[in-house]
Amino acid sequence: MSAEVRVAVLSGFGINCEIETMAVFEMAGAKADRVHVNRLVNGEMTLDDYQIMAVPGGFSFGDHLGSGRLMGNRLRFGLREQVRRFVQAGKPVIGICNGFQVLVKMGLLPGDEDVSLTQTASLALNDSGHYENRWATLEFDQNSPCIWTKGLTRMRVPVRHGEGKFVTADRALLDDWAESGQLVVRYVDPDSEYPSASDQVLPYPISPNQSWHNIAGVCDPSGLVFGLMPHPEANHSTWLGATWTREEIEHGEGEGMAIFRNAVKYVEDNIL
Repeated sequence: MSAEVRVAVLSGFGINCEIETMAVFEMAGAKADRVHVNRLVNGEMTLDDYQIMAVPGGFSFGDHLGSGRLMGNRLRFGLREQVRRFVQAGKPVIGICNGFQVLVKMGLLPGDEDVSLTQTASLALNDSGHYENRWATLEFDQNSPCIWTKGLTRMRVPVRHGEGKFVTADRALLDDWAESGQLVVRYVDPDSEYPSASDQVLPYPISPNQSWHNIAGVCDPSGLVFGLMPHPEANHSTWLGATWTREEIEHGEGEGMAIFRNAVKYVEDNIL
């Protein structure tokens, strides 16, 4: 099967969602390793031995200087060439919550075709002024090149963040990213019909952070690098769903697993 697909799940400095991130990749058929960032920086390990890289959620460096800032710098400067080589080799990367903040602040997302690692966006404080821990409904762009979200329309997942408002200093970039399909996933009203993703910011708490264009996640131009604020790994089984006790469902795999299965299958079909 896909036991040969190896996933580097980064660890260290306050990251705390490694175990569940490893678990979902293992459930999807891959072999996941917990890899401390320092072991990559000092040469004990190399990303070259892996086909997928995941930056999990947590509070890297205690969110000092802003969520994801210090970890983003650690990767951008300590692992710059390893990360660039990994992406240019066509290998998938995902950042979840704090991991998304890391990828944005190191310049890997929304990114560019040259993998220049130039920051063009950020994740700002939620408009609510506090940490949000609630369930949200996501809608996916079917025309996006993102390999992680292939075939997905909607998904219910929890958000757990204080700085999840996607913003950019150059609003014109939003149109460019939308046209290229990089605005992969947005918060959406669960009572609306698909598709209904809108640039008009939805009311709180449907949009839990008041992110511009309701953006919940983006990909790079290749569609291989993907990041999102919500936690799909936290809905890997139906019994983790917020309303499962009120639904007549057959228990099994949760909605979030599709994202990880897509990446493992992509590697099996295109890299191994």
